Amino acid sequence: MIADTGDKAVKVRRQVEIPVLGGRYLATFITFDNLADGKEHFALALGDWHREKPLVRMHSECVTGDVFMSARCDCGPQLEEAIVRISAEGGLILYLRQEGRGIGLINKLDAYALQDQGMNTYEANRALGFEDDQRDFAVAAEMLKSLGVDHIRLLTNNPRKIEQLTGNGIHVDDRVGTRVYRNDHNARYLAAKKEEGHHALDTDDDSCCPAHSKF
Repeated sequence: MIADTGDKAVKVRRQVEIPVLGGRYLATFITFDNLADGKEHFALALGDWHREKPLVRMHSECVTGDVFMSARCDCGPQLEEAIVRISAEGGLILYLRQEGRGIGLINKLDAYALQDQGMNTYEANRALGFEDDQRDFAVAAEMLKSLGVDHIRLLTNNPRKIEQLTGNGIHVDDRVGTRVYRNDHNARYLAAKKEEGHHALDTDDDSCCPAHSKF
């Protein structure tokens, strides 16, 4: 259960069972030592995650969406969907501390202010001196390898995640799309993700999913 990261090996630090979504699902929270970027990323193991080709979601931290259920993004509903679907099919959520596509919470709120002036999410990042997406998913590959997982089905609409995992030695055998949670507040954001980020957002399900409403 280790991944080679040079002079130190990534290893599991702790596994703790925690009931989530109001106790309706049981997740095993897994922490790690020696991750390359030194951040406190963690995994949630759900259902029969030891199965061949588990369903995996790489979910980047979003305080506004995950905690406060912001309607300006689709993060909260996607996280809830991932918990429900992966609990049923068996797999892992890799919760990555990469707020705002890697620019942090304060900078993300600065970017929101620019979006309020007419920029899209990518234009706002560039105006602040950042790349469109500064996340590095190599750490997710480290986490998977430390758990003995190298073949997965990936729950995502983002082709960049597949490219980065594949480039770091993880075989993505299938892409499973998430629903599209479009509403009046995030329609421009989702359009930019499709047009500039090349996200696969062609599903017919465009309904918004407030936390704990559909599942």
